[in-house]
Amino acid sequence: MTYTAIELQITNHVAWLTLNRPKVHNAFDDSMIAELLDALAHVRDNDAARVLVLQSNGKNFSAGADLGWMRSMAAKNYDENIADAGELSRLMQELDELPKPTIALVQGAAFGGAVGLAACCDIALATPASSFCLSEVKIGLIPAVISPYVMRAIGTRHARRYMLTAERFDAEEAARIGLVHNVVDNLQEAATPLIEALVGNSPAAVTAAKQLALAIDQQPLNASTRRIAIERIAEIRVSAEGQEGLTAFLEKRAPNWKTSTK
Repeated sequence: MTYTAIELQITNHVAWLTLNRPKVHNAFDDSMIAELLDALAHVRDNDAARVLVLQSNGKNFSAGADLGWMRSMAAKNYDENIADAGELSRLMQELDELPKPTIALVQGAAFGGAVGLAACCDIALATPASSFCLSEVKIGLIPAVISPYVMRAIGTRHARRYMLTAERFDAEEAARIGLVHNVVDNLQEAATPLIEALVGNSPAAVTAAKQLALAIDQQPLNASTRRIAIERIAEIRVSAEGQEGLTAFLEKRAPNWKTSTK
């Protein structure tokens, strides 16, 4: 696919996925969603990409849904809206479940669905000037598709407030409630040590750890959950990278995935 609304570059094991509609504050429509889905599939299947960084060009991270696109959806019937919302839902799921670590770099405003994108990433950084808003109810809509991811990130109590009031909140508040991990002056500089840490770890173990977190998230602490944990550690111990990592540790040498990154 030829991209017009996004950019994708893979360098030094990092996939840089960039929203690139700065003239409309990186608002997304069905075309951008299709491009993002294609890019995520490419990153998922590319062994050279071990970390995904989601960022955007321009003053703002993303204004959320494009107004023209929303206007066209209002003119369509229920079944057409189901299909359209399904693609946005698939985007959130694919980003959330990407078997590689993801980092969101949020500058400026992140409104509506853009809050969902940040919530789906494993790590989110923002600048002091960043601001966030679940703005849907202001125009008679609801943040439905992104709600599971936002509520998991910030909790039900905070979600109920900001979903109902559509208040705009700053980066400090976003960090307090768990939407972003850190507020930093320079996003690229702050991301560098995180990228280095992620690339330095076992790719298979990082994927397995992420999948474990998704599997046991909000599950009751019972025999079934404990069994999942037991099986996952057994699987990774007997895997090729698990064996290599343990052997390298005992032999006091770098594991092969570190030497392969140099």
